[in-house]
Amino acid sequence: MDASEVLKRYIAGDRNFKGINLINSNLAQASLVGIDLTDAFLGAATLSRAALMEANLSLAFLYAADLSFAKLDRAQLIRADLTKANLQGASLVKAVLAGARLSGTVLVGANLRSANLRRANLCGADLRGINLRSADLVGANLNWANLTGARLSGAQLEGASLYGAKLNRAFLNGVDLHGFDLDGANLSEAKLGGADLTGANLTAANLSGSQLRVANLMRANFSAANLVAADLQRADLSEANLTRVDLSEANLSQADLTGANLAGARLDRTNLTATSLRDAYLHNVTLIAANLYRANLSRANLYGAITEAANQQDTILTEAMMPDGSIHH
Repeated sequence: MDASEVLKRYIAGDRNFKGINLINSNLAQASLVGIDLTDAFLGAATLSRAALMEANLSLAFLYAADLSFAKLDRAQLIRADLTKANLQGASLVKAVLAGARLSGTVLVGANLRSANLRRANLCGADLRGINLRSADLVGANLNWANLTGARLSGAQLEGASLYGAKLNRAFLNGVDLHGFDLDGANLSEAKLGGADLTGANLTAANLSGSQLRVANLMRANFSAANLVAADLQRADLSEANLTRVDLSEANLSQADLTGANLAGARLDRTNLTATSLRDAYLHNVTLIAANLYRANLSRANLYGAITEAANQQDTILTEAMMPDGSIHH
């Protein structure tokens, strides 16, 4: 059966096309709302701008298919093979793609708001500018995916993997990423306000210019990370590992760094107004021209620190170890 016959039968009221072979077929702009294409073979088929709302494409073979700008809202694509398919600009609002294969798939600018992508494989997928707000990504494989500018606010990411993923300029406000392995991840200019990154591994991650206001970063590992010009106002960094971190020109006003390890960190021109650094380890840090106005460094270890031109007005240094090794009283 070819594409024209499918269209004729569909117009006549037929919706059951399970297991049909339409490889390389052209169904561009076709209206196939509610069609059942379970187990269908649609490899390299052209379905650009097709209307496939509420269609059933579960277990369908769509390798390298063109679904650009197609409408697939509320469609069923459970365990469908969409490897290397083109879904640029497609609408998949509330679509079900649980267990789907999307490795290397292009989803630039696609709308997957509230979609179900549980355990889907999105390894290496191009997800630039995608809308994944409130999407279910539990257990999904997002390794090496390009999520530049992606909107993920409200998404569920428990058990998902993001190794090597690009998340620069991504919207991750309020997202739960506690315990995640984001070693070396690119999160520059990302929006992470109110996000939970408790105990996350951000070793050598790029968070320059990121927005982390009121984020929970307790016990997170930021060793050797780039946080230049990051906004960390009122963030909780207590007991975090910030060794060799570059926090130059960052805003840490009113942040909590109680017990944090900042050995060898750069805090040049950093805003530490009213910041809590109680019991923090600041061995060999540079605080050149930093603003420590009303910062609390009680019992902090500042041995070897460089504080040239730092603003220390009303700074609390009770029992702190000073740069020369003396104890402040």
